[in-house]
Amino acid sequence: MEIMQITQSSVGRKILMAITGQFMVLFVVVHMLGNSSIFFGPNGINAYAKHLHDLPPLVWSFRAVMLACVLIHAWFGVQTSVENSAAKPQNYAVSRYLRATVSSKSMIWTGLMIAAFVIYHLLQFTVRVTPDIVQGIDALGRYDVFTMVITSFKKGIIAFIYLAAMAAVFFHLSHGIQSFFQTMGWNSDKTLPPISVAGKGISIVLFLGYISIPLVIITGILTK
Repeated sequence: MEIMQITQSSVGRKILMAITGQFMVLFVVVHMLGNSSIFFGPNGINAYAKHLHDLPPLVWSFRAVMLACVLIHAWFGVQTSVENSAAKPQNYAVSRYLRATVSSKSMIWTGLMIAAFVIYHLLQFTVRVTPDIVQGIDALGRYDVFTMVITSFKKGIIAFIYLAAMAAVFFHLSHGIQSFFQTMGWNSDKTLPPISVAGKGISIVLFLGYISIPLVIITGILTK
């Protein structure tokens, strides 16, 4: 009876991790689309930022939900990692369709890297307390996000931090997306190949979308 309760608890944690993980994937997609407005110049990203700040209840409610998802996902992720290390047979039983890969073996580490990056990212572009931040107002009286981002990514170390963080996101999602289907019981030997390809494809698109911003800035393609 006790073993059954532990097993059910473990499965429940994995399901919650899978669901919260997919919420975060959705956020990563939406966030990338919003960030891409920088390619339309100051009027693009500054207008986007102003629209967000004009909807504080919606924005803060969304942030609260995402914070809850991150905390639940991280807490259960650490617990699951500890359990799997202590009981290897359990790990294999849950993931019988998924082959071990670099991405799957490094999930806990890429997850911790992403968590550290999110904290830094919030301090940088949301709280705006890091030394690289240049704050100002544009000609239309909006907060000048364009200048803030350009001046930050012109510094090589900051561009490198973002590139490394996006590599961690790529590895984490390339396994996380397909493992969602496994956890929910929607995976099999027949469905694994297309799901695996789709997961890697989505991860590559997101990776390229995110790294394109610091790359075009550090190379001088996008400038003030």
